[in-house]
Amino acid sequence: MTDSFKLQLKAMRLVIIIGMVIMAIKFYAFFITHSNAILTDALESIINVVAGFFAYYSLSLAAKPKDNNHPYGHGKIEFISAGFEGGLILLAGIVIIIKSIFDFIHPKEVELLDIGAYLAGAAGLFNYVLGKFLIKTGEKNKSITLIADGKHLLSDTYSSIGLVVGLLIITLTKILWLDNILAIIFGFVIIITGYQLFRKSLAGLMDEADITVLKDVLSTLNDSRNDKWIDIHNLRVQQYGSSYHIDCHVTLPWYHDLQTSHDELKKMEDIIYEKFDGRVELFIHPDPCIVFSCAICQLSECKVRQIPFEKKIEWTLENVMKDEKHQI
Repeated sequence: MTDSFKLQLKAMRLVIIIGMVIMAIKFYAFFITHSNAILTDALESIINVVAGFFAYYSLSLAAKPKDNNHPYGHGKIEFISAGFEGGLILLAGIVIIIKSIFDFIHPKEVELLDIGAYLAGAAGLFNYVLGKFLIKTGEKNKSITLIADGKHLLSDTYSSIGLVVGLLIITLTKILWLDNILAIIFGFVIIITGYQLFRKSLAGLMDEADITVLKDVLSTLNDSRNDKWIDIHNLRVQQYGSSYHIDCHVTLPWYHDLQTSHDELKKMEDIIYEKFDGRVELFIHPDPCIVFSCAICQLSECKVRQIPFEKKIEWTLENVMKDEKHQI
């Protein structure tokens, strides 16, 4: 297991332990206040803890090396983890809204909302610090699981801020039915958060193009562009947890022997490996140039040119993702 995965697992253990403490605080606040709005916050804490355990398992599995049954590794489990968390959040939001509507019909007395507000505020502060820590750790280690958990905790924090403000307003105005209104609003906010996580999970499992990563790859290749690399096309990126699989076609001079072509492709591989800190598997297919390639080829020492050079074609997402050689 790499140091990166060890750090991620350590972070998730911390999330689970602190999450259980936060959950206890929120449920204590609910039991002394009987507030649906606070119950909303408490139910989301259950999700945080359950999702934390599943995320820990997912990271442990993703850390396993490639094998014959999983030639690309086990990283896809991280998308399943994010989808599982998103599904739980969606379910919690729906339950909260249903309960709040029910309590409009059969109202319950709420009390000690000021104490509940202080407890919810303290829990929200813990979530904010923990969420920032997870996002920073996730971005450093390119972990979708940690980033998803961190963003979820930050959204929980913003909900807690709104909750505290709402509880203080209810305490001052004595309009107790506002508690259910507040809970319904937060229920919809939670549903939106859950949908976003679930949508990102499906995108990863379906290998949806990650434009941000593609732009990083393209920018790196443009910065190190070599005149012998006539064009790059059919560029594709797949994510497996914190690792990427990248494949593309590169047009090279047709008269290069196998060793020369291999050396050029190796240069390109080294550039990409350095950019992604080795967390990438790169497959490059060499294509020989043809007559119309001469018009965009910047290789001045070419002795077999058939068409004069006309202009340099900039590599953009539009032309590198197409499965065809570049031409004017």
